[in-house]
Amino acid sequence: MAEPAEHAPRILIVDDEQANVRVLTRFLASEGYHDVLATTDSRLAFPLFDTESPDLVLLDLHMPHLSGMAVLEAIRNTASRDSYVPVLVLTADPTPEAKKQALALGAHDFLTKPFDFFEARCRIRNLLHARRLHVQLSARADDLDAKVRARTAELERTHLDMLERLTTLAAYRDEDTGQHTRRVADVAAAIARRLGLPPDEVDLIRRAAPLHDLGKVAVSDAILRKPGRLTAEEMEEIRTHTTVGAAVLGSGASPVMRMAEAIALSHHERWDGAGYPHGLRGDEIPLAARIVAAADVFDALSSDRPYRAAWQPDVIVAELRRQRGTQFDPAVIDALLDVVAASGTPAGDGDPHLPADG
Repeated sequence: MAEPAEHAPRILIVDDEQANVRVLTRFLASEGYHDVLATTDSRLAFPLFDTESPDLVLLDLHMPHLSGMAVLEAIRNTASRDSYVPVLVLTADPTPEAKKQALALGAHDFLTKPFDFFEARCRIRNLLHARRLHVQLSARADDLDAKVRARTAELERTHLDMLERLTTLAAYRDEDTGQHTRRVADVAAAIARRLGLPPDEVDLIRRAAPLHDLGKVAVSDAILRKPGRLTAEEMEEIRTHTTVGAAVLGSGASPVMRMAEAIALSHHERWDGAGYPHGLRGDEIPLAARIVAAADVFDALSSDRPYRAAWQPDVIVAELRRQRGTQFDPAVIDALLDVVAASGTPAGDGDPHLPADG
């Protein structure tokens, strides 16, 4: 009798002789296999295999319309690499060539007609047992893979949460409310959406943008909170926040961490090549960094800072237009101006040491 399994095995019989199908069906039923499909038209063999997902195929070789060899080849060419559906060839052709060709095309076992029922019972049982083990191992592998992905995502979330907390700390050192990074993220996402980027990329930019100034945790308070203009030496120190932030974020393997690294490193590059740290120009600058650069400066000019008052909205718009094609990507500025026009209000507080021309 058939061995117990999680589900009753499904067996597909492909044989052009109706008498053979009846004999096999009765034999299988006597062995406890009742979920049996059969066709005498070999042209239906692969469609049935594809739609009914059998656990075992009993296949004749010499049939009109489509030979068993052709059926084997169709199964082999479309089955995924990790699938395992055994095929037992039952044929009246006893030649070694037929056996070798069938096995080469993917048959898992071979019996010649008339076959011994005891031998057939053992072959079928063994093939179904192998099939059952494969299904169980695949399920365990999928479960393990899901657990690994979940654990990896959890670790990534923890890492990202820690970095976001550091970013918030840096923001509190740099300005009064600690909301700059979040506003920049919202504006950057709005720009990305206006540019027509896919929703998943918009979400990545929203999640990565708050980390753009992470490297400022390595800059002294005396510089971050200086009420006046920075000296050349002080400006050099604050510029290191791009490379420091990228170095910290470079340990992440997820898409959001890779995007955050690119943004942190390049959000002070300029469209005309006069930015830092590497003097990238135009499309050499990652798009996400170009978007965050515009959102960052827009938010900076929209707020009161220790060394200046917030700019009026019309003045900010005029400055953004003036820097279109020099400091900023023209397409990004056009999208930002559309966002501003739609909202009617500037974003708010921003970076105290990043005027629109630097």
